[in-house]
Amino acid sequence: MARIEMYTTEWCAFCERAKAFLKQKGLEYEEIRADADPAFRDKLLELTGGWTVPQILIDGKPIGGYTELRQLDADGRLDAMLAGSA
Repeated sequence: MARIEMYTTEWCAFCERAKAFLKQKGLEYEEIRADADPAFRDKLLELTGGWTVPQILIDGKPIGGYTELRQLDADGRLDAMLAGSA
């Protein structure tokens, strides 16, 4: 199974939605809280190309946030990524 990492903040509603969606699908993920780091947006931009949260990576590949996660699922591409064939 693929490794899922998610950069979040406590006050982010889309982070909560992404976590709930992954839990609903029975997927484990590593949550990396960025609240305490004042430079987290710069680090996110360098790591993922995005500065908003959540930022989600699957096997180290940035996929975007909640909206992109749901779109991948709707398109049927999420399961393939998680299986390592995308």
